[in-house]
Amino acid sequence: MAALRRKFGEDYQVVNTNRGATFPSAPVKKKRQRFVEKNGRCNVQHGNLGGETSRYLSDLFTTLVDLKWRWNLLIFILTYTIAWLVMASMWWIIAYIRGDLNHGHDASYTPCVANVYNFPSAFLFFIETEATIGYGYRYITEKCPEGIILFLFQSLLGSIVDAFLIGCMFIKMSQPKKRAETLMFSQDAVISQRDGKLCLMFRVGNLRNSHMVSAQIRCKLIKSRQTPEGEFLPLDQCELDVGFGTGADQLFLVSPLTICHEINPKSPFFDLSQRSLMNEQFEIVVILEGIVETTGMTCQARTSYTEDEVLWGHRFLPVMSLEEGFFRVDYSQFHSTFEVPTPPYSVKEYEEKSSLPSPLLTPHRERVFSMDCLEAGEEGLHPGSASCKLPSKLQKMSSSGREDLQRKVLRLSSQQSEKASSTGDLPLKLQRLGSSPGQADGEARFHLKALKVGFQPMAMSTGDLHQRSLPPTPAAIPTHPHGPPHTPGGRPEDNLPPKLRKMNADR
Repeated sequence: MAALRRKFGEDYQVVNTNRGATFPSAPVKKKRQRFVEKNGRCNVQHGNLGGETSRYLSDLFTTLVDLKWRWNLLIFILTYTIAWLVMASMWWIIAYIRGDLNHGHDASYTPCVANVYNFPSAFLFFIETEATIGYGYRYITEKCPEGIILFLFQSLLGSIVDAFLIGCMFIKMSQPKKRAETLMFSQDAVISQRDGKLCLMFRVGNLRNSHMVSAQIRCKLIKSRQTPEGEFLPLDQCELDVGFGTGADQLFLVSPLTICHEINPKSPFFDLSQRSLMNEQFEIVVILEGIVETTGMTCQARTSYTEDEVLWGHRFLPVMSLEEGFFRVDYSQFHSTFEVPTPPYSVKEYEEKSSLPSPLLTPHRERVFSMDCLEAGEEGLHPGSASCKLPSKLQKMSSSGREDLQRKVLRLSSQQSEKASSTGDLPLKLQRLGSSPGQADGEARFHLKALKVGFQPMAMSTGDLHQRSLPPTPAAIPTHPHGPPHTPGGRPEDNLPPKLRKMNADR
C-alpha cells in the first residue's frame, strides 16, 4: 500500500481494508434468484407456449443460430449425412431400375452412370458430384435423361443446404457475444462521495486493443413494488441516470472507466442509507452497447449487481500508471476496493438536516436604533436605506419637513465609551420639562433629559429602562427673548405634534 501511495499520491489513503460495515452485520442471507447472471445471461425460461411453438419454425435460421453449439454441430452433421445418403440412394435406384448393376463390367453396354454397379460406387459418384471433385472415372452418359434431371436437382439442393448450414455456422462463430466476453465489469459496485455528492459507482473495462465504436451504457433497477392502486409488480424496471443529460453515458472505452450514478431527489436510492441497505432487495442490470470496430457488428455486454454486491463507503483502487512513453493498466487491481469515510445516512436525511434552521443563526428582531443612524439621517441618507431604518412614524415626520422637531425629540447625548439608545419609543415620563429658575418673565424653557446608558455589550432600548437614568444633562431649547413661549398655556405635552401625542397616549 505504501508503494501505491507513492505512485498515485496521498489522496488514496486506505482507511480500512476490510469490507465490514460500521453497523453490526446482518444475518447471512440466502442466495436469491438473479434476473441477470454475472455473465449477462438472462435467467428467464418461457413455458406453456401452446400453439406458439410454430413461430420458431417460421424463423428457422434464427432458431438455429440461437441454439447452443452442441446442437448446432449435431444438426450440421446429421443434415449432411442424411442428404448424402438420400441422394446416393436415388442414384443407386436409377441404376437398379435401368439394370446397370447387372452390366457393370460389360464394355458394350452403355449405362446411365459409368462405373456405378453397387451402392458404394453410387455414393462415391454423389460425393464427387456434390464436392465438384470429378476424378473422371464415374460420369453421366447422354442416354440417361432421368440422371440428368437428378443431377440438376442435386446441384440446386446442395447449394441451398450449403448456404443454410455454412451460413448458420459462420454467423454462430462470428457472433458479437464472443466480443462481449472481453468486456469486463467490476465484481462489486460501491457507494461513496464524489465531488461532495453521494454516488453509486462501478467499473467497466475493455481487454482488447480494438475499440468499441459509439459505446453507450445504460442501467436498470429491478425491484418489486406495489402501486397506489394495490397492483403488485414483481420485476419493476426503473431507469438509473448515469449521465444521459450530460453525455457521460457515451464512453470512450480505451482504458477502464468508473461509471457514476449521482444519488439525488430523482434517484430511486434517494432514501437509501447504510442501515437500510442491509434490508433492501434489488438488482441493478448494466447494459453496455457498441459497434465492434473490426466487424462492424453491434455488440451488447450485460451484468448485474444485487444488494449484497453494493459496498457502502468504498472506492475502487486506481489501475492506471504512467510508464515510459505509455500508460499501463494493471488489471490485477480491477476489482479491488478500499474503504473511505462516508456518511452512513441517506441523501434524504442529509437534506432534511440541512433544511432545519440553526438557533444560533436565527435572526432576532430588536427595536434598537442607534444615534449613528439618526446622524446619518440628518446628513441626508434615505430613511428606508439598508444602513438606516427609522420607525415608519418618524420617517413620515421627516418626509413632511419637520427635521427640527425630530432632532429635538430624538437627540441623545453620546460619549465615546457609551452606547447611544434611541428615543423613538421614549415615553413622556422620561421627558422632563422645566423652566429655568433665573428667568423672571416666566417664559417656559423645555429641557429634554438625555438618558445615559452605561457601556454594555448589547444596545438597549430606552423603552425598557423605566426611569433608570443618571443625573440629567440639561439641554435648553432656545426661546425668543422678547416673545411669548411656544405654548402660552396648558400642559407641556400640548406643545408636541399630534402624532407624538398620539404615541404617548397609546402608551
